Formats: sequence, C-alpha cells, structure tokens
Amino acid sequence: MCREEAAELAALQPRFAAAGVPLIGLLHEKHKQWAVDEFKTFFDFPIYLDEEKRFFGPVERRLGIMGMLRASVYLNVYNAKQKNIKGNMKGDGTLLGAVYVIGPEDTGILYEHREQEFGDHYNPAQLLEAVASIQRQKGIDKQEL
Repeated sequence: MCREEAAELAALQPRFAAAGVPLIGLLHEKHKQWAVDEFKTFFDFPIYLDEEKRFFGPVERRLGIMGMLRASVYLNVYNAKQKNIKGNMKGDGTLLGAVYVIGPEDTGILYEHREQEFGDHYNPAQLLEAVASIQRQKGIDKQEL
C-alpha cells in the first residue's frame, strides 16, 4: 500500500514542482537496493535510504499482526489491488509510514500525516494547501500550481 501512496504522490509531482517544492522518497530497508529499484517504477524523484531509521522518529511506529486483522486494512489492500498496484511480502512490513510537507528555512513542518494503519493515506486537500502556502510564501504565480 506504500506503493499506492507513492504513485498518488508522483501524480502530484508537477504541482509540487510548480510551487518549488521538491518531492523526495525515503525508504527504511537496510542495505536493500531492490527496494529502491522497485519504488523507482512508481515515481521519478530522489529516493534515499534511511538505514538507521532516524527520520522515522526516536520511537518507531509499528503495526504488528493484530493490526493486520483489522477489516479496514483488508479494504485498503483490496483498493490497492483494484488500482493494479502490486506489492510483495519482502522486507519489514510492520513499520508505519508518513507524509510530510516541510517548509523552507525555519518554517518547520507544514503538513504531517502519520499512518495509523496500513493503507491509511494522507489527505490530498490538506497536503496541497500546505504546498500552496509555500508557493504563496515564495511569491510564485498561483496559475502555475
């Protein structure tokens, strides 16, 4: 389901670029080049490996086997499959992901979405509003976004 979210974010990349906001992927699979190569099929923006999982916080947020028993998780898997998003069972599938919009200089985090369960995606309207706020801050013409 992280691939589904990556594909959705990739579709927004032109809007990010128009606002001068770079889109960056961050993976946590330690020493797993296959993970990077697989994700590159979904988007064409920089991908970094956070081998030490520092970006994932001082306390990693994980969802264990009990989390997989939620009906909403199965619905999220079904929806991803309907979009023809293929995944695999390789690697650490318990670490929950997040989407952040980080403002320029000392602005800080303008938007934050931390998964509560697998397939719990960001709010597109809130995400794009955060990107638009950067655009306004930079004085970029709104018609470009």
